[in-house]
Amino acid sequence: MRITNRIMTNNSLANINRNKVNLTKLEEQYNTGKKIQRPSDDPIIAVRALKLRNNLTELNQYYEKNIPDAKSWMEVTESALNQVNSLLTSMHTLCDQGSQDTLNAEDRNSILQTLIQYKDQIYQEGNSTYAGRYIFTGFKTDTPLAYLEDDNSTQFKITESLSFVKDVVTTEKLVNAYTDDAFEAGGDNDFSTPPELKEVHRIRLAYDKLDAPTDEFMPVITYIDEDGEEQQIDLNFESSDATDSDDTLFVSTNKDAYLPEEGRANFIAGTGEIVLSNEVYDALMKSKSINVSYYKSEFAKNDLMPQHYFNCTATKYNTDHTELTDEVIEYVKEDQQIQYEVSFNQKLTINTQGSDSITHAIGREVGDIEEAIGRVKPIENYLASVEKKLAVAEDEEDIKALNDLKKQLTLQLDLANSKIQKTFEKALDFITGVQETMNIAVADMGSRMVRLNLTEDRLSTQQNEFEELLSNNEDADLVDTIVRFNSQEVIYNASLKATSQVVQNTLMDFIR
Repeated sequence: MRITNRIMTNNSLANINRNKVNLTKLEEQYNTGKKIQRPSDDPIIAVRALKLRNNLTELNQYYEKNIPDAKSWMEVTESALNQVNSLLTSMHTLCDQGSQDTLNAEDRNSILQTLIQYKDQIYQEGNSTYAGRYIFTGFKTDTPLAYLEDDNSTQFKITESLSFVKDVVTTEKLVNAYTDDAFEAGGDNDFSTPPELKEVHRIRLAYDKLDAPTDEFMPVITYIDEDGEEQQIDLNFESSDATDSDDTLFVSTNKDAYLPEEGRANFIAGTGEIVLSNEVYDALMKSKSINVSYYKSEFAKNDLMPQHYFNCTATKYNTDHTELTDEVIEYVKEDQQIQYEVSFNQKLTINTQGSDSITHAIGREVGDIEEAIGRVKPIENYLASVEKKLAVAEDEEDIKALNDLKKQLTLQLDLANSKIQKTFEKALDFITGVQETMNIAVADMGSRMVRLNLTEDRLSTQQNEFEELLSNNEDADLVDTIVRFNSQEVIYNASLKATSQVVQNTLMDFIR
């Protein structure tokens, strides 16, 4: 093949340009620290880099945002649960003190006031928030668990689903009690029936101070019998226009409130109780489920909001609180688990629902103690009044009646004091049971926290591994790049020098 000067020149220029391109690539790698500057430089590295960057972005979202947010929520929840547990322990200690024989009425009243404060604080813990969101109310994070102030703007129709084993209990109540209108001067005063502590069967509802039943708003208690049929229980209560007809609904508020008629039950709106006759008790014993529907409009500060615990219907009152409006909201009790995605295809429940940890029964148990203590002072006052009447009485029949009444009131006072002690003793077992439930909630939260910490540790390791993979895929080895750059620079300079020697001879060199 004939080699001409032009071929030699073109080849030299092509070699110089190739060496210059290689030098430029190494210079770009040295300046940017990256193996490639554009996808066309190496499509395989580019595709792998996109996948690794996407995975690392997701991982950083989990590790740097989702997990810290979930952990903060769970730490606030755990702190609140531990505080509630501590308060329950303090309440248990106080109830143990209250059950002692050596305490007088003033001592027990002091214990009661402390129990009320502890109870209120427990419900305040239920209103704990994280980043402005209530943590115990499921998806309703904008609604507190307990009322922040007294509220009578809404009437709730509440439906409680109960079980015989858990909710129907046998307790002692003071019956045949004498009130301050028992004696009438010159009247027919018969005080032969002694007061007594009688075992009664009752259902204690979640709330007290319920709406008095009316023709429009009547409480209903139903159950499913052995055959799967729904049965309704006849309820009794007293009202100003009540009759004795069998189809009349009553609310018992007198001294016979805890002595229901055969085959019926007494609904006591003030105390939020349903007292069962033996026949009704036996029927419920065989039941598969029990439902009680009732109405409540007056809610006090720290009362738990019913929509977080029960199926209920809320109807707003007008501004004058004289009649109900058409503004009605239906609430359905359901499991509301807030879940965070804390890793690839891994979700974790971060919330504990108030209905699983903070119950109405805490306040109702304190209410029972308050009721038992509250019965003593009126008896003492009435006993003192009877003694004053005795001091000035002249009629022999009145004197005999007053002495009989004094005897019965003294017995009634002894029974009331005995009831206080028994109520404190019952509260000890109750608080122990509540603490067991609370311990389960704390343990469940702790186990989820352990899972979260394990996931966080794993993601931390994965983050380092992905960053290393991404670096190995994209980043240039600077030492190797510098060596190669210097070598390429020598080659480039050598090619320039070699080219300068090409075709140095011209026709003039041969003309003599």
